[in-house]
Amino acid sequence: MLAYRHAFHAGNHADVLKHTVLCAVLRHMAQKDKPYRLIDTHAGAGGYSLGTPEALKKGEFEHGIARLMDRHDLPPMVADYVQVVRDFNPDGGLGRYPGSPEFERRLLRPQDELRLFELHPADLRTLAAHHADRPHTEVHHEDGFTGLRAQLPPPSRRAVVLIDPSYELKADYARLVATVREALQRFAEAVILVWYPQVSRIEAAQLPKRLQNLAPKGWLHARLTVQPLDVQGFGLAGSGMVVINPPWTLHAQLRDTLPYLAQALAQVDTPSHLLEQRAA
Repeated sequence: MLAYRHAFHAGNHADVLKHTVLCAVLRHMAQKDKPYRLIDTHAGAGGYSLGTPEALKKGEFEHGIARLMDRHDLPPMVADYVQVVRDFNPDGGLGRYPGSPEFERRLLRPQDELRLFELHPADLRTLAAHHADRPHTEVHHEDGFTGLRAQLPPPSRRAVVLIDPSYELKADYARLVATVREALQRFAEAVILVWYPQVSRIEAAQLPKRLQNLAPKGWLHARLTVQPLDVQGFGLAGSGMVVINPPWTLHAQLRDTLPYLAQALAQVDTPSHLLEQRAA
């Protein structure tokens, strides 16, 4: 678990999908004055330099966020996401990429609560230092799978949960399903965002359906397939987001956005996308 470092992958096509959806959900949550609690179970460092040896090793951001920064035809929800990245680079260009906690920090309102979980010691120090001055914020050196249970339900009865583990361990898939099941038992109205990799593993292929079966009040599933596999048939072909109790506006936003992202981020001749939902 501690071997994974997101610095090697920051800003890639999977981050584009994850953070575009995250921004849209947080914008929707802010339409009501009542505060809410956001729990990020696998927060990472919160921000990443794209000039480090880690980021440059495969240059994954070049096929992700870098393809969008200078475009003038961005769909609204992509434009909103890209603007946050631009704001994170006040000197212009693309020298840094915000992790999920940075998107959360910038889009949450002062009254909203933020709970960040991270196990990697170096990432934890960076995370804690950067968020020390934000009100209603807690940074926990704890496994987010287990830490989540103490955070639900929040006093405000409004919550967003982002779960995006590394999936380096095969057991992560089963732990994630069990964690989501328990979270919904504790607070059935929680908006839960689960990112998953599109890889050659049966657990990854089964995960969306297993999560959908836990969501009697409705779900949304979005997926992008944009990258070729290696000669052995391995690699990250794409990624997906399963949103339990999604905002009612999200499906229409993604219907117009996913085809655009599939073409803009394509590293294959025939990129594809999937969008499905079951309303409450």
